[in-house]
Amino acid sequence: MFGIRRPFFMRRRLPLYGWFGLLVILVSQAAVFLRIEPFYHWHTPIAWTAFILLADAVVWKRRANSWIRNNRSELLFVSCASVPLWALFELYNKYSINSWYYVGLPELRLVRDLGYIWSFATITPAIFETSDLVSSLRDRRASMARSETLTPQRLGPAAWTMVAVGGALVLIPVFVHSPYLAAPVWLGFIFLLDPLNARAGAESILGDWRKGRSSRLVNLLIAGLVCGIIWEFWNYWVATKWMYNVPILPHVKIFEMPILGFGGFPPFAVECFAMYVTVRRFLWRAIPRPIAL
Repeated sequence: MFGIRRPFFMRRRLPLYGWFGLLVILVSQAAVFLRIEPFYHWHTPIAWTAFILLADAVVWKRRANSWIRNNRSELLFVSCASVPLWALFELYNKYSINSWYYVGLPELRLVRDLGYIWSFATITPAIFETSDLVSSLRDRRASMARSETLTPQRLGPAAWTMVAVGGALVLIPVFVHSPYLAAPVWLGFIFLLDPLNARAGAESILGDWRKGRSSRLVNLLIAGLVCGIIWEFWNYWVATKWMYNVPILPHVKIFEMPILGFGGFPPFAVECFAMYVTVRRFLWRAIPRPIAL
């Protein structure tokens, strides 16, 4: 109606890098269907890089605050940390659970390693950007928890039990090699690290629970599932891809993933959060950006 001003968030335009990300996703996916190179073999890192741009742009449009616009140096740090963090899961897979393998990789070792690094570098940023996107869609206003000062928390017997259980979960697959031990890999670091992050006064799910908050956990769980579905959709059509050796209901699949495997994506997002916060506590010296709020 005349005379009614639109709210500021409705007047903000999607940044150009968001439109660029959307264009790259569409072009790359179309090229995959047509088997056009380099997209047919490199769609996964290309599309996820573009997705990060698009998700960040939408978050900024809704909240006027995003990783790229406000914390790009830490986003670069997240990308760098994402590589060794995922490489740890690759070691579990290679020497213990044998849950997935790759096909269609470049023959030249240098090119293959560059592809690994680029792909791995998008994993944690994609989860965090999607978590912010989920948060902004659930509530356009940023949580008040983003501005709170965190303080170290005392761990009781229950929390220390969580740490002990987490330690056991991450160690068992090291000594017992079985494809049935994938669940401990996707859960162990949450129980091991999250209470220790709370004890250090860092962001944590345990700290949120003690304050009666569940929004961060919900955002991460939804983001994990969303990213998992997109990962599997994009993976299904490309030449360079991963395949699975999931032992339970292996032939009941959505794309290449046996259906029960999708249950691992939500806790994986929480695990990425706990692991990254731990790394950030020791290596990041600037003011950290709140995650998934």
